[in-house]
Amino acid sequence: MIFGKIKDIVVRYAFSDELTLRARLFNIIMGICLILCTFAAVVTFIQESTAFARTAMIATWLVVTFLVFWTNMTGRYRLGALILLTIVCDILFPFIFFTTNGLGSGVMMYMLFGSMIIFLLLDGKDCVVMGAVYLSVVVACIFVSYYYPEFVTPFDDRITVYTDNAYTIVLCSAAVGLIVKFQNRVYNNARKRAEDASSAKADFLSNMSHEMRTPMNAIIGMTAIGRAAGDIERKNYALGKIEAASSHLLGVINDILDMSKIEANKLELSYTEFDFEKMLQKVVNVVNFRVEEKHQNFSVHIDKNIPRNLIGDDQRLTQVIANLLSNAVKFTPEHGSIKLRALLDGENELEYTLRIEVTDSGIGISREQQSRLFGSFQQAESSTSRKFGGTGLGLAISKRIVEMMGGRIWIESELGQGSTFAFTVNCGRGGEQGHGGLLTPGVNWKNIRVLAVDDAEEIREFFAETADGLGITCDVAASGEEAAETIRQNGMYDVYFVDWRMPGMDGVELSRVIRETNSNRSVVIMISAAEWSAIESEARQAGVNRFMPKPLFPSMIADCINECIGIEAAGADGEADERENVSFEGRRLLVAEDVEINREIVMALLEPTLIEIECAENGAEAVRMFGASPERYDLIFMDVQMPELDGYEATKAIRALDFPRAREIPIVAMTANVFREDIERCIAAGMNDHIGKPLDFVEVLEKLERYLPR
Repeated sequence: MIFGKIKDIVVRYAFSDELTLRARLFNIIMGICLILCTFAAVVTFIQESTAFARTAMIATWLVVTFLVFWTNMTGRYRLGALILLTIVCDILFPFIFFTTNGLGSGVMMYMLFGSMIIFLLLDGKDCVVMGAVYLSVVVACIFVSYYYPEFVTPFDDRITVYTDNAYTIVLCSAAVGLIVKFQNRVYNNARKRAEDASSAKADFLSNMSHEMRTPMNAIIGMTAIGRAAGDIERKNYALGKIEAASSHLLGVINDILDMSKIEANKLELSYTEFDFEKMLQKVVNVVNFRVEEKHQNFSVHIDKNIPRNLIGDDQRLTQVIANLLSNAVKFTPEHGSIKLRALLDGENELEYTLRIEVTDSGIGISREQQSRLFGSFQQAESSTSRKFGGTGLGLAISKRIVEMMGGRIWIESELGQGSTFAFTVNCGRGGEQGHGGLLTPGVNWKNIRVLAVDDAEEIREFFAETADGLGITCDVAASGEEAAETIRQNGMYDVYFVDWRMPGMDGVELSRVIRETNSNRSVVIMISAAEWSAIESEARQAGVNRFMPKPLFPSMIADCINECIGIEAAGADGEADERENVSFEGRRLLVAEDVEINREIVMALLEPTLIEIECAENGAEAVRMFGASPERYDLIFMDVQMPELDGYEATKAIRALDFPRAREIPIVAMTANVFREDIERCIAAGMNDHIGKPLDFVEVLEKLERYLPR
């Protein structure tokens, strides 16, 4: 037990990367000095030296021991090295020289050892000064011993001369050997890490070439196809492929940018209050189309104890979950299964700990491959990118984000048996809690009866948990036949959630049975992972009122029930409809942008809003246009990198104009520079806000609504 603790201490303070190389070297030399001081003290007592010599050796041992502990506790290794070398070289050396036979003892080997540790522990002026002082001390000692031999205490017998030289040579040689061995080990480890990093980055660059050229080839090829196409369907097909390839290419670029921020230690989090379930819905919407393409079974489970509103960086949390889900879809074969689970792992007065798990039935990962997964520029296999695509950065970025959120990420997997990626994060307590507020108040929901029919057990459990949280009555059935029997026994229900594809009596046939029994007094909602357009005609004929895509969420169920009884549900859909009809007619926007296609994009994006747009091709022109008619414009979109006058200088010039409107008009940066320091530089120049390129229509509308209130 004691030896184990000693080993742990030695490993931590001499070989662990927790400390700098200079600190570890200092600790090794201090350990050697302790051993030498201990041996010298023992010899001093054996040789029956003077009381002064014994006291001096004990004092030296105590000082060296104190230095070991004090330096490691305070981290002041440079000062510790200077004190150590002053004691060893400038105080202890002359003392040993004059009390132990001068040059006739092993002091010369001791001198060489002192010189070595000076050059190892010190740099620059410290090394030059301490080396010069030590050399002066040595020369002075030799000079005094030559001209004043009476100051040197000789050994009384020859055997002492031999033993003193012998143990000094042996111990100092061993010490030098240990130090050289340590230095060699550090060098070899550093070289191996550098070679591994170089190899990984070379593989990464090779993969990136493939990853970026593939979508670029699709964009260029589909552009040519679309231009040559004669019918609108062919053009739309090409545009769809261009959009998908462009989104993939943007994802690759974002991964590279995030990794560069991590390596520069500039990745930061932005905390806001967010709706946890709606955040998950956004993630699911991103990956759902790929799930449908591979006909995979995708389910989502949210712990009912997780509060509705949390405080955290929802965008970065979305990024981590989306990355894990994308990997699961990528590495899971067609008709495989993927499960997303969100669990409440713990809580205290200030925050909640969430555990997110993504489980798939994919190819699995071996133990040896798992050890490389979370490293930068790493994938399970170098060939993985060629076969499946991907940058090899997603998991490294996810790991960093999770750690910044106070959690950890791990994997449980066996080769060929699927994988579970899981992570924990800490989120602050938000405002509104629970799911009860999802249903419209003023309605006696206990009188509303719901029947959920699905052959998947987890879906039935989901409906039961959701109904319990909403405070409504919900029965479940595992098949169409069981549902029909339940209806015969319990009577008709107000709302039916019916799975489309079930063994035996499927959802369409069950819907016909419901309509034959109950005419049109109930609402039938079909749930399925299939595309609604593929089954809509048959479902409508069978009497289905609405469609709800899988995976399901509690808020989707609540909104649907709200709408089914004739009460308009407030939420994302309503906001989207309102946003589609947004109008800024009568307002005027000045766009400062030097690239023509970027100006065209802004004008095309904002055409439905009826806002009037005027363009400046550089910063100088923007300043001139605004200065000529300051009351003409309501908002300025300012590109940052422009000829003649860039966005920063143009903004400063506008703010410096001598009329009130120059200081009041909102100026929004419009740039591909999206690092936090870039945004802060925009604000420092006098801008009000920032929009990242490529432009997101929703984000642009948010800025317009913020600075052009209707």
